[in-house]
Amino acid sequence: MIILNKQQILDKFDADAITLLLKEGFIAFSQQQVQLPPVQHLWFEPANGDCCIKSGYLQGDSLFVVKVSAGFYHNPAQGLASNQGLMMAFSAQTGEPQALLLDEGWLTALRTALAGRIAAELCAPQHISAIGIVGTGMQARLHLMHLKNVISCRQVWVWGRSEAALEEYRQYAQAAGFEVNTTQDAAELARHCQFIVTTTPSREAILPAADIQPGTHITAVGADGTGKHELAPELVAKADKILVDSLAQCTEFGEISLAFQQGLLAQHALVEIGTALLQNRPFRDNQQQITLTDLTGLGIQDVQIVKGILMR
Repeated sequence: MIILNKQQILDKFDADAITLLLKEGFIAFSQQQVQLPPVQHLWFEPANGDCCIKSGYLQGDSLFVVKVSAGFYHNPAQGLASNQGLMMAFSAQTGEPQALLLDEGWLTALRTALAGRIAAELCAPQHISAIGIVGTGMQARLHLMHLKNVISCRQVWVWGRSEAALEEYRQYAQAAGFEVNTTQDAAELARHCQFIVTTTPSREAILPAADIQPGTHITAVGADGTGKHELAPELVAKADKILVDSLAQCTEFGEISLAFQQGLLAQHALVEIGTALLQNRPFRDNQQQITLTDLTGLGIQDVQIVKGILMR
């Protein structure tokens, strides 16, 4: 069995190649060529932590993957990373363990950021004067970095709760070539930005509906379990078009789930990313539409990124 540590994994990471694999995975999922058992969720309220276990198998592959991913959100105050995890690959012929990837949560973070890149390819408006990032953690950093491949704008607004975390993010983004504005007022960010990514584990709405401009796109990645949401339900309902990674997951526990359960999306057509990729055209119909992508994370993404690492 192959055992890879975090640095060995990162040395094998090829964003462009894995983005292509992820697109193939999303398409296969929407064509029902993937086995994805229900996600297992564990909650650790006293520690402000959660853990999810996801698994997947793409029809015809020689391996299947099981992933454990944890987020403990008090960790940074203790000098520890908030995310942890590992991925395991097994033979689909014999069940024997093939590889253990001790990625410390990085593969989950990277495949999520690359899904955000795919969402940008499909949904980004033509005119973006500023990118908005809600959050200051690993996801907030990785999404901005991988948006550089598909969005030319280098102006960014970032929202966070901590002045110290905002200053750290400013330094990180400036070193990557961005001009950075920081704010603790999400409405201010919304007024300035036409492309917004929300990356927090919040359990209360951060972005309001009233300040979202026509033509804005929002990619929401924080809501990956019941009770999490970053957008007001009225904002979700305000979207003209909604893209989801999985209809089942997003309506059960994704960013759109609260609005869906309140009956606010009865008139909306929800489109899976795999279906949109097959259509091979921009998702938005015009530049005045508000579009939303809800990313809950699929086990097929873990399958594909593990394949991308092992084939290098």
